[in-house]
This record gives sequence, structure tokens and C-alpha cells, in this order.
Amino acid sequence: MSTVSNPPAVVPPSPMGGTTRFLVLLVATIGFLFDTYELLMFPVIGSDAIAELAFHKNFSELTDAEKSGVREWSGRMLWIAALCGGVFGLLGGLLIDRLGRKTIMVASILLYSLSPLAAAFSTELWQLILFRCTTFIGVCVEVVAAVTWLAELFEDRRTREKVIGWTLAASSLGGIFVTEAYNLIVEAQKGGHLPAIGFPAGHLVDNVAWRFTLLTGLIPGLAILLLMPFVPESGVWRRKKLEGSLQRPSFGELFAPKLLRTTIVTTILSACGYAAAFGAIQMTPLIIVAGLPDIAAQTKKANAAFKSAEDKVKNAGEGTPEQVEANKLFAEAKKERGEAAQALQARRGNIQRWQELGGLAGRIGLAILLMYLSSRTLLQVFLVPGVFLFPLTYFQFVHMDYAIFAIAIFFCGLLTVAQFSFLSEFLPRVFPMHLRGTGGSFATNFGGRMIGTLAATLNTEFLSKMFTGTPPMQVAMAAGAIGLSVYLIALVASFFLPAPQEDGHA
Repeated sequence: MSTVSNPPAVVPPSPMGGTTRFLVLLVATIGFLFDTYELLMFPVIGSDAIAELAFHKNFSELTDAEKSGVREWSGRMLWIAALCGGVFGLLGGLLIDRLGRKTIMVASILLYSLSPLAAAFSTELWQLILFRCTTFIGVCVEVVAAVTWLAELFEDRRTREKVIGWTLAASSLGGIFVTEAYNLIVEAQKGGHLPAIGFPAGHLVDNVAWRFTLLTGLIPGLAILLLMPFVPESGVWRRKKLEGSLQRPSFGELFAPKLLRTTIVTTILSACGYAAAFGAIQMTPLIIVAGLPDIAAQTKKANAAFKSAEDKVKNAGEGTPEQVEANKLFAEAKKERGEAAQALQARRGNIQRWQELGGLAGRIGLAILLMYLSSRTLLQVFLVPGVFLFPLTYFQFVHMDYAIFAIAIFFCGLLTVAQFSFLSEFLPRVFPMHLRGTGGSFATNFGGRMIGTLAATLNTEFLSKMFTGTPPMQVAMAAGAIGLSVYLIALVASFFLPAPQEDGHA
């Protein structure tokens, strides 16, 4: 009489109740929102922070040579931080698959919440660089962990697409929130309404907006960590872990014949998206706005008046009527230069608002179109217009009326950020369960953050110097060239995009 061995017991899934489901969505929304909030602090605060820490001056007081140093360090910092995030993000991808999605989420959120707090008290440039790197590391790990977590908590395809698409839309709110927070802090600084905080001795008291903006980065950690005990670990990961059937992740498996095409194409697409963001879009508030026609004219006029008044003070005789008049002119010129600096700060915040509103529209558009278009067609909807828009924006519109340029930046943000949402939703569907963290991390961190973000340094230190014009306009020309190139590369790569298993077409 034959006997049939019983299969190993399977751990049943734990259903999510309505309250738990709501908390999961809330945690994901807050997490994605503040991922972007933390990352997009630097484009609005970077110039002021580097000017103070490297030269102990306000940005408006720098010489042309010192401003060149700020531009170069801006590009370096964008890439250095992203490179560190990419390297440690790869390690984080392995840990996500080995230790669990929720565990790594908590650790990464703690890291990126405490790092800006430490950065706010920087006294030297290396300290700011260090804590920007640790901020980036936390965000790079958390994004992959959170998307993998959501993809496995909501295993139904339609539900998963809705959940990931709409919670990722909150990422662009992070960019808007940090922009508005910075603008409010700048206004409060002008009115003398900021609270007294014991920043390091010797800091510039009229240049604390960047420090206060960094302090606001502590908010997400407090909010999310209070909620994390009430949300579950990934059900499918936990079941396989308990059953002992969870395979160990390996980077080498990503390059096996079955996954090679998937790994290469998604890595290229991620690299192109980050290159457009770091080599062009983030350069806009950080550097390019200083060269916009109205801002450049106001700055030039204020600096000329200040230099003229300064010379008159030096040449006026002690105690003479000329000295009294020269001191009066000097005070007026100093005020005018301060107003020009404030106008530049306000413009930085304003242009970032436009690009983040565009990013929000892109994420919402992606969430809607996910329901109707195949993966390849959906991606190409955003790639084809970008091939034309980026060179037009940075070669032509940057020299025109500000409203035209701002609208163009809105659509540059829309097209680029939509690709990030696409990849976040797409990657968990093309890698097997035990490689979701590892595969998604490789494409995003190696392709995007280690390779793509190199475009920032490529722009400021190499490519921009091949063009003529003022330094900010040289950066703009390089941004246009980078945008055109990477959108073309991504468009070609999109034709090789693998179809997820549940898609019948691509």
C-alpha cells in the first residue's frame, strides 16, 4: 500500500483590515513625501550653505571666482551624495531581501531624519557633505524598501498599481513642501521672526534660512516611527521566511540569462532619468536662476552700485560733507544688494515650486495612465516630448520671459518625475520575489544614483565650460545637451523593455 507524503505546511496570509490598510497607505504616503522633501532641500539651500561654509560670506557677497567655486561644489555635492547613496543602497537592497522590508524601512527613516539635523549645525563644508551623504543613503534604501513592501502587501495587480501610483504621487508634494518651507523661512528671516537657536559660534546671523530648512527634516522620522509598530511586515516575505523557502538574494543572479535583459534595460532607464534630474532640472534653482535676464540685471546693477559707493567712501576725506554723502550712498547700495540677494532666494524657491508642481502632475498622470496603457507605450508617452522640450527649455526659453521658462520647467519636471514613478511601480513586477529588493536597488542605485547623477558633475566641471556666455547660462546650455542626450538614450532603451509576467503586451 503506497503512501503519499504530505506537503510542508504553508503559512496562510494574514488579511489586512480596513484600519491596517489605512495605516499602510498613510505610512507609505508620508514616507514617499519626505523622501523627496529631504533630497530636494539641497537645490534651494545649497548655494547659501556652501557660500557660508567655504567662504564665510553670503552668496551675494562672493567674488566671481568664489561663485565659480560654489557652482563646482554644488555639482560635486550632488554627485558625491548620490554616489554614496547608490553604494550603500546596493547593500540596503540585499538587507531588504534578507532582513525584511519593514525592518530596513525603520532603520533608513531614522538615518535620513537625524542626518539633516546634524547638517544644520555644520561649521565646515566637509560636515555638510558628510551629512548630505548619510541623508541620501537613508532615502535610497527607504524608497526601494517601501515600494517592495507595498508591492507585496497588495498582491492584486490592479490594487497594487493604484496603491503604488497614488502613494508615489505624494513624492512631489515633498518637493512642494520643502520649497514652501524654505520660502516661509526666508520671509521669517527677513522679518526677524525666526526663533533663537544655538547654532555654532561664528555663523552668519543673516544667512540662517538654510540651517532652519535642514532642521525641518526631523519631522518625518517622528511621524513615521510612531506609526510603524501598527503596520505589518510583507506577508509573502514573512511566509517564505517562516517556511524556510526564501532563497538568498545574489547580485550575480541579476546577470543570469533569464534576467540579463531586464537588469540592463531598467538600469539604463534609471540612469537616464537621474541624469535628466541632476544634470538639468536640479541645476535650475541651484545655479541657472542666477543668470535669468531679470535676476542677472538686478544683481549686476546692485553690485555696480555697491562697488561705486564703496569707492566713494574710500576716497572721501575724513569728516567732510563728501564722506557723509558717501556713507549714505553706501548704506543705500548695501540695502539694494541685500534686496537683490533676497530676490534671487525667492526666485530659487519659485522655480522649484514650478518644477515640483510639474512632478506632481507627472505622478498623477502616471497613476491614471497605468490603468490603460502597456508598459512600453506608457513610458514612451513621457519620453518622446522630452526629446524636444529639454533643448528648447535650456537653449531658448531660459533667455525669454520668466513665465515662459517657468512653464517649460513645469513640463520638464512632469516628464522626468513620471519616469521615476513608472520605474518604482515597474521594477517589483519584473524581478522574482527573492530579488525584488536587490534588483530594484541595483537599477535605481547603481544605474540612477551612481551613474546617472554623475551628470551633475559632468555639467558644472566639464560640459558647461565648452559653451560661451555667463557661467549660469553655460550651465543651462550643458543642461539642455544632457537632457536631449539622455532622453534619446532612454527612448531607444524603451523598445527593449521586458514585459512583466502579468502583462500580455509591452
